[in-house]
Amino acid sequence: MAPPPEEERGGGGCCARWLRREVLLALALGQLISLLITSTGFSSSELARRGINAPTSQSLLNYILLALVYGGILLYRRQPLTTKWYYYLILGIIDVEANYIVVKSYQYTSLTSVMLLDCWSIPCVIVLTWIFLKTKYGFRKFFGVGVCVAGLILVVFSDVHASDRAKGPKPLKGDLLVIVGSMLYACSNVTEEYLVKKNNRIELMAMLGIFGAVISGIQISILEREELHSIKWNAGAVSLSHYRFGHWCT
Repeated sequence: MAPPPEEERGGGGCCARWLRREVLLALALGQLISLLITSTGFSSSELARRGINAPTSQSLLNYILLALVYGGILLYRRQPLTTKWYYYLILGIIDVEANYIVVKSYQYTSLTSVMLLDCWSIPCVIVLTWIFLKTKYGFRKFFGVGVCVAGLILVVFSDVHASDRAKGPKPLKGDLLVIVGSMLYACSNVTEEYLVKKNNRIELMAMLGIFGAVISGIQISILEREELHSIKWNAGAVSLSHYRFGHWCT
């Protein structure tokens, strides 16, 4: 019996590659992460709408959990650090400020604009990995980046020329904050990828949690102490805070 044509074999191989367990698991986890990010974005937007403007405080528990969980594992293993501590300090500063700027943007622009403009981190990551990690990309990926950038420009243009206030009190300022925060996210993500490939995930998460918690605590004491004292906690604000905490635990 003659073998099937090359085109049929290639098509079947492509389908089999996409239907592998690893690919399907990665797609499912990606969708779950997207859902959680959207949920935390919604809670941040609602907290800002209720007048609770404490961006660093909203991210503090994230770093504390990382420090407790992965720091405990690191202490149990009694392994020395494979990377200098000051690199983790720099990474912690970048990550904390990225979270601060993006959460701050909810005070000025809409949730939809933040979710869309946050995708600016994708082309930034591609450029950074191409330059520093020597990752190779094909034409289709660069074409996708071009479409992404065009969409972001349209979102900013739409916010600038919005006739109502549904976009937020200062949509252009909020959009610019998201773009800056996305660039910092890209720097943080690329650095994390490099450290994970060079060292191990446990050390990275532990040190990021420790330095992130310390930096967040210092920043809260300087920038948000009065804001936290003036917050009038009600059932809605408490439930939204618990909602964010539940997603961090997940």
